Parts: sequence; C-alpha cells; structure tokens
Amino acid sequence: MDFVDWILKTCASQLSPVLGHLYNLSLSQEKVPMLWKTSCLVPVPKKSRPSDPADYRPVALTSHVMKVLERLVLAQLRPQVRKFLDPLQFAYQPHLGVDDAVIYLLQRAHMHLDGGGGTVRITFFDFSSAFNTIQPLLLGHSLSVWAVSCLMWWSVIQELRRELCSSPFLFTLYTTDFQYNSESCHLQKFSDDSTVVGCIREGEEGEYRTLVDSFVEWSEQNHLRLNVNKTREMVNRLQEEEDAFTATTDQGGGGGRGEGLQNTWEW
Repeated sequence: MDFVDWILKTCASQLSPVLGHLYNLSLSQEKVPMLWKTSCLVPVPKKSRPSDPADYRPVALTSHVMKVLERLVLAQLRPQVRKFLDPLQFAYQPHLGVDDAVIYLLQRAHMHLDGGGGTVRITFFDFSSAFNTIQPLLLGHSLSVWAVSCLMWWSVIQELRRELCSSPFLFTLYTTDFQYNSESCHLQKFSDDSTVVGCIREGEEGEYRTLVDSFVEWSEQNHLRLNVNKTREMVNRLQEEEDAFTATTDQGGGGGRGEGLQNTWEW
C-alpha cells in the first residue's frame, strides 16, 4: 500500500526513521521492492478530440515512497555529474530554461545573417519513446569513466530510468557523449529535443551535413530511435531586396524543397 502525499508531509517526523531504514536497506541490498515500482497508467489525450489509441499519451502514476527515494538518489548524483554535462544542454540546469535555449539559437542565427551570411539551416530531431530507450550498461559505463561514486545505488538508478521523473535527467546524461560546437555549426539540446544549427556561407554545407549524419549514426549506435516523420528542417535566408527574413520548412519524410532528409536518413 502506498502513502498519499499529504500523509508523508504531515507525518514526516514520525515516518522518516522508518522510511530511512527501508531506503538504506534497499540501497545496501541493491533491490527495489516491486510495490514501489508498480505504476498506474493513465491515458492523457494528445489532441482535443482523440479518436484513436495513438492519440493518447500514457502517464505512469508511481509510488510517493519511491519518488522520495528517487529525489534522494538524484540529489547525490547531480553534483557529481554536473561538470560532465553538455554545456549546450539547457534542461535541468541551474538558472537555465527553454527561453535560454531559444535565445541562444536565435542569437547565433541572427549574427550570421546580419553579418552577410547566406543561409541558416536548422534540423529539429525527435526521438521515439526517448526516456524508455536508455541502455543501463552504456549509461553505467559513462558514469564509471567519469569516476562517479554511485555503485551502491546503481541498481536503483536502473529501476528509476523508466518509471519516474528522473528519466529526463538520466536521458541528458545518456546523450552527453555527443557534443558539438564550432563557429559555424552546433548541436544544442533541451532534454530529449535536439537541434542541429548550421550557419552556411557560400553554399558550403559540408560541416552541417556531416554533423547531421554523425548525430544520426551516433543515435543508432546508442539504440535511440529517431522519428523521421516528426523531424523537421528549417531554412532561413535574408532577402536583401526586401530586407526581411524568409523561412521554409521541410518534413523529414520528404516533400517540400526536395533537399531534406528522406525516410532512410539520406540527403
């Protein structure tokens, strides 16, 4: 049986010794009770008028006791991995948010176009079931390389990766291996949303295309599934005769301009 949240808050002083003992027991034995991992799935509509099962997003309501343990584990993990995180990952960072990600992208694009650059190409990548595709062995290898002292509660991290709100943060750790930032191209992220930005001069798109291809290849090697149908490319140009910006978009599945990524991730 799980506690409701108000009981944990109201009776914190009485319950903390008991829960502390259970948490330490779980960590020392590297086991998580099945009841703590049991979730109640609630379908949440993605559209105002859903008509198909695919129009719903499953949301897992998990144990409050497990959520408390999760926060304790993350409180130990975050300080140890902060210096290894991608500097262009704008999610789950102190004093950073989605506005910072948008401003950074727009600043790079506008500086290039205002400086006489011809084109800015931006590819927005979408992952399918991103948080459920984390491979514990690969993530564990990264943590060991970073010399993060989390072996005692590594089994708990593996249990957390699917059910609870730690999944997005673990995903940022999982994808921090792929980073890129040069004068003309960069990859920036916000949680599981990844964007490749290429500032093109004189039609030289080699670096931009290589970065896109490398990111696609890295995703496949790390068992991350890119959703071609939801991936978009936006091309921005400055029309000198009108002194205005124009933008065109292209869906990854083909169509539009005829120079975007196809279903096979080929140009």
